[in-house]
Order: sequence, then C-alpha cells, then structure tokens
Amino acid sequence: MVDLTLSEAELERHREHVTAFVREKVEEAGVDGAVLGLSGGIDSTLTAYLIVEALGEENLHGLVMPGAVSSEENMSDAERVAQELGITYDVFEINPIVDRFLDAYPEAEGDRLAVGNARARTRAVLNYLVANHEGALVVGTGNRTEAAVGYFTKYGDGAVDCHPIGNLYKQQVRQLAKHVGVAEDLAEKVPTAGLWAGQTDEGELGMDYDTLDAVLALHVDGPLSVTATARQVENASEDDVRRIREMYERSEHKRSVPASPEPLQ
Repeated sequence: MVDLTLSEAELERHREHVTAFVREKVEEAGVDGAVLGLSGGIDSTLTAYLIVEALGEENLHGLVMPGAVSSEENMSDAERVAQELGITYDVFEINPIVDRFLDAYPEAEGDRLAVGNARARTRAVLNYLVANHEGALVVGTGNRTEAAVGYFTKYGDGAVDCHPIGNLYKQQVRQLAKHVGVAEDLAEKVPTAGLWAGQTDEGELGMDYDTLDAVLALHVDGPLSVTATARQVENASEDDVRRIREMYERSEHKRSVPASPEPLQ
C-alpha cells in the first residue's frame, strides 16, 4: 500500500504552512478572528488547534451544535477541546430549528439523508450568523479525502470561507493532530459526520480511511490504472477502485461553483 506517512520535518512544514494560510486568509478578509464549528471529531479538533496557534485563543469562537442524533461523547469532546484551548464557545441546540423546517415541509420527515443534510446546513447558517455579527471568517474542517469523494454536505459543512487542512489525507490529519499535541484518544476516535443515529464515516463509505486514502493517492490523484491500484492496495478490489472513481466524478459539482451557461458569442 502507498505510504502516506509524513516525517516529523514534513509535519512541521505542514503545521507552519497551515497556520500561515489561516493568518493570510484572515488578513485578506480584513477581519481579526474566526468562527469554527466544533464536532468533537479529529478534523475540527486539529483545525481548532492550528487556528489558535495562528491567531491566538482570543480570536477563535467555537460553536458546539448538537442535534437529535449527536452523541454525548462527541459533544463532550467538542467542549473539552474548547476548554483545553481556552477559547470562547457557545452551545446551540439545532433540534428546534430543524423541527421548524420539518413543520414547514413534513413530507421530508423520516428521509434520513434530507434531514441529515438539513442539520448540516443549519449549522452552516449559525456559523455565518455569528461570523457576520462578529466580523470573522467561517473556517472549515474539510480534508482532502472527504473532498475527493464528496463526503460532505453541499452548502452545509462545505459552506465555509476556507479549509485549512484541505490538502491533507485523513490519515495525515491524524498524524498532524498528534504532532501538534492533540490527545491520542481524540486523534484515534472513530470518525462520524453525526447526520443520523449510528452513522460512521467508514461504514457509510464502505472502506476504512487508510485504504481510501491509498486508492485516491494512487488512482484519482495519481497515475495508476484501476487494475494496478487494486494490486497495490491490499484491501481494495478493482470494483472498489471503480466505485471510488465514480464517487469522485459524481461529486465534482460539490467542489465547483454552481454552473452557468457559457456566454453567448
């Protein structure tokens, strides 16, 4: 399998690169601070650590936004991260807001995907409400792996001003998190988007992240064919590789601005 392990020197370079990026984006926007949704997962945890390093704890406002299916452990971890970093944070229950959407459109009740995405988009609206009021940037937590396969909600967790860890594969997110001092139990916890009860990222993707990272690096981002990739990646069949390629192609619209017709000549 392809080795995506970063050396200590490479991890330090990524750390410096990301923190410089955050400072640059804040300066370009003419603001002083950032707003970040804290889920208790490794992506938002690492991003919070790096923002504090870049801007100082006084310039990051964390939002913990539990929904009907949010686990107590994740929400507790989200508050733990905020408290460990010494940042200001608020807890907003999103259930009443999502319930009002369903009151307006009851036909969607029970549609797991539609309601799950509504939860993600509700969080995005709250992020921007706070950021607009405070004159801050909304910072995202997307990584390279999930962006490639479209594993995020369009105009939900994808609705942000920048993604500081967007060039890191998921396993590299874990590596960098440990490098900057994130606790082992947070760095290694099972990832979940928290869109519905019992949901886990790897269960929904049908593949563990290390295998997915390898397929993306060798085939989608790299030069190898489907057959060659399957030979290189122990836990991925040719059908698995094709499925990941299809996910990448189908989710292209999520990584692009909304399309318009070409101008008339």
